[in-house]
Amino acid sequence: MKLTEELTRKLISFIIEKTGLKLFQVEHTVDLLQEGATVPFIARYRKEQTGELDEVQIREVEEQFAYFCDLEERKITVLKSIEEQGKLTPELREKICISRQKTEVEDLYLPYKPKRRTKATLARERGLEPLADIIAAQELTTGTAEKAALPFVNPEKEVYDAAAALDGAGHILAERLSDNADARSMVRRLTHTQGVMTSRVAADYKEQVTKFEMYYDFQESLKAIPSHRMLAMRRGEKEEVLYLSITAPVEHVLAGLKSRLILKESIFSPLLERVAEDAYKRLIAPSIEVELRLESKERADETAIQVFTRNLRELLLSPPAGGKRVLGIDPGFRTGSKLAVVDATGRFLEHVTIYPHIGAARVPQARQDLLRLVKAYDVEMIAVGNGTAGREMEIFVKETLAGAGSQLPVVSISEAGASIYSASDIAREEFSELDLTVRGAISIARRLQDPLGELVKVDPKSIGVGQYQHDVNQAMLKRSLDGVVESCVNYVGVDLNTASWALLAYVSGVGPTLAKAITRYRDENGSFLSRKALLKVPRFGAKAFEQAAGFLRIRGSAHPLDNSAVHPERYKLVEVMATDLDASLLQLVADPALAGRIDSKRYVSDSVGLPTLTDIIEELKKPGRDPRSQFQTASFRDDIREISDLKEGLILQGIVTNVTAFGAFVDIGVHQDGLVHISHLANRYVKDPSDAVKAGQVVKVKVLTADAQRKRISLSIKEAEMDGKSSQ
Repeated sequence: MKLTEELTRKLISFIIEKTGLKLFQVEHTVDLLQEGATVPFIARYRKEQTGELDEVQIREVEEQFAYFCDLEERKITVLKSIEEQGKLTPELREKICISRQKTEVEDLYLPYKPKRRTKATLARERGLEPLADIIAAQELTTGTAEKAALPFVNPEKEVYDAAAALDGAGHILAERLSDNADARSMVRRLTHTQGVMTSRVAADYKEQVTKFEMYYDFQESLKAIPSHRMLAMRRGEKEEVLYLSITAPVEHVLAGLKSRLILKESIFSPLLERVAEDAYKRLIAPSIEVELRLESKERADETAIQVFTRNLRELLLSPPAGGKRVLGIDPGFRTGSKLAVVDATGRFLEHVTIYPHIGAARVPQARQDLLRLVKAYDVEMIAVGNGTAGREMEIFVKETLAGAGSQLPVVSISEAGASIYSASDIAREEFSELDLTVRGAISIARRLQDPLGELVKVDPKSIGVGQYQHDVNQAMLKRSLDGVVESCVNYVGVDLNTASWALLAYVSGVGPTLAKAITRYRDENGSFLSRKALLKVPRFGAKAFEQAAGFLRIRGSAHPLDNSAVHPERYKLVEVMATDLDASLLQLVADPALAGRIDSKRYVSDSVGLPTLTDIIEELKKPGRDPRSQFQTASFRDDIREISDLKEGLILQGIVTNVTAFGAFVDIGVHQDGLVHISHLANRYVKDPSDAVKAGQVVKVKVLTADAQRKRISLSIKEAEMDGKSSQ
């Protein structure tokens, strides 16, 4: 929506209230966002304007900005609707205009919202609204309610006696109470703070064992229930195994409603008590329960998405093996295992299918084909997918290499999402002539070389590092995951001359259309020789260049800074620094000691502050360096292949595959991840599992229990550490 100056001031105030940030930080961040700047660009290259806000804070401003705009648009719609009804008073307008929450606006709108025909509607049509007004006034203290209702008896309108008249008037009053914003707010608050989420098993499942067994008879405070339990119960309800409900503090709620309805003692007091109970049970409670269930679901979604995004970030930033020649293997039994070789840049060279697991007769040929590829392409590492037949293939490869006197590293690689990539449009564009499984083998090889570059081609939901990812709000999930991918890609930087369009699409200011234009231009004109050459790409204008250039790298460019995170807008400044050091730009980039001699305060100006200068100097000390950690991998024991091979007390190496709110899952090479409960993550109290381990981390674990029938493995990092220390 187009913001006026007044609305912009309100927006700034709203965001400050929500985030606690300073006025200038919010003002400048909002201005930059409205100008089309991306979050990574603002966080990296506009630190002075934002007061060094990080990406998380900038995204929060962005989210609150969007919420405010939606809220204001809803206010406009609501005000227009009430005004058209001729019921908009100055007081009501003021209440709506100052509302800071969508629920407040909806509560205020409720009495004026077009309704379907209700009991109250029928009562009004029967002429009972005046009686409702008399009852609401509570002026009569003598006589009876029935006597007061007699004038409204009208058989022609189906009001046959005083009792019917009082019932109808009661329905009108019940609806008024239900529509009262203050009353609804009170019920919502009490139910949220004191309510209990209750789960019961459906009759058909009472005698059955299911994965929802712990929730067959379960209660927990609504405001305290953890995300994973909320989502688990909702899934159980969706699968019709469980019935969920919210138990409210009814006595407190009714007392609050009656105090709002019964203002003084009158002949109508007993009736008004019944009206309050009817309003609550028939109208307010069902509505508030729906609201609070939705609200608790949204909170659970938010937490689950945070867990997912954190895991995804760790996985995307997994250390790369780097530019090595890799043989990737997509294992299989009956259909064979697909072998594919890629060169140091990820370019596909050759593939072959071997069948080492369907009979001894096929083993010699399989060994021969494997060794031929290794020798022909001087393979430096072998990546084996960890899916079906993964462990068997890993052991076969190691035995084959050992028999040939080779010590090549053999690494187990997660196949999560590989099949999704293989059948995707991106894979078809890259390898239209190859079978899906061969594409999978290529992807596995490339994941070893550069996890980030390959995983961006896969829908993040298919990578398998989240909780209940199909149950949470899909639009919110996609927005959050796309933000994480964008953040990771720009944090690492992208080689302009080797990156796929799928990777380039996540670079700040680029997107899919420009990314394809870049790769098309590269295919037609050869490698980019400088960052400036990007401006020759059709539709790649100055704004896109400003947003993207700093995150793109060009190895061997004539300009030394083209392979660094220094933005082109600061090239002249760095040249001045080099001159002041009596050095060439090339010498400055090549010698970290020179960069260490730069006095940053000397170059502070109106356009460049210390934060930017500090970043520039740090980058000059290590230009183009990959910020990801050193590559390492776990070594699975060759004699441990199935759950049945596990014994209590075994100490094994594993790879953390997923970190959840209740612990972490670890791959130990038996086709089934084991769970390290939060209480077994470390020799200290851990509130958040992510404080102890990260997705992709190599860890030592101790086997606590292994149930082959139920496919459940319980592990402990804490006890593995304790055993390791005691043996020293």
